[in-house]
Amino acid sequence: MSEPIPFNADLSVVPEVVPFFDEATNTISYIVRDPATNACAVIDSVMDIDYAAGRITHDGADRIVAHIREQGWTLEWLIETHVHADHLSAAPYIQQQLGGKLGIGENITIVQDTFGKIFNEGTEFQRDGSQFDRLFVDGDTYQIGTMTGHVMHTPGHTPACMTHVIGNAAFVGDTLFMPDGGSARADFPGGDARTLYRSIQRVLSLPGDMRLFMCHDYGPNGRDIQWETSVADEKQHNIHVGHGTSEDEFVAMREARDATLSMPKLIIPSLQVNMRAGQMPPKDKDGKTFLKVPVNTL
Repeated sequence: MSEPIPFNADLSVVPEVVPFFDEATNTISYIVRDPATNACAVIDSVMDIDYAAGRITHDGADRIVAHIREQGWTLEWLIETHVHADHLSAAPYIQQQLGGKLGIGENITIVQDTFGKIFNEGTEFQRDGSQFDRLFVDGDTYQIGTMTGHVMHTPGHTPACMTHVIGNAAFVGDTLFMPDGGSARADFPGGDARTLYRSIQRVLSLPGDMRLFMCHDYGPNGRDIQWETSVADEKQHNIHVGHGTSEDEFVAMREARDATLSMPKLIIPSLQVNMRAGQMPPKDKDGKTFLKVPVNTL
């Protein structure tokens, strides 16, 4: 059985949500604004990388920074729904430009311990989540102006996955995709299909007209990219969990499907950077930065 929702959602609060689609990684980042105060948060930002060339740029993040500045908004939070394996976070870059606190789920420490070993990080790599300003636990709240953000622990894709509910909008990370996209994989270290099913049920226990915002969309069957749906639509139409799909049915489907999937093309740089809250690994004695490639490990 899924855990109960740790709060009552206030659907009378309607934040302004501004999406930014990153075509290279099929990621949607968001600015979430409090219409009463112009305070805002940025959720799941993207830093650009040309992996073959080893080159980092910030074009996507600069679009977000420019929009906030042009509107005269104040950035209070930078939220990571989880440690992404398919794109690098631009949160510290945006934080440097605009301020705000950087938050992620408390189980980042599990992810740091797991991948600290995989990438053979030394003892100087802190595995206590101290790279972030706030480690959220299930049921936590935080303020964006007059709006209250509520945090739900929704693991399964990764141990640190959190869904953030702000007024009538919920940001689900990779827990769910659009109804015709189904759900995220659960075969990364620390992932679990049964846990993912139960987390999805928590999300689907929110009010039916709750707006749901996806972290990724891949345009199944050639349709245009989409990122917003609702709890009611997911319950009715989601191809993986809709129409009353049982837990055992979901687990069998998810595990069989995951066995056919290749690793995300940016998983190696993404994990090394994102477990550090978007920071690059330390420079060597010559001032150069390197990313590691573990062989036959992932």
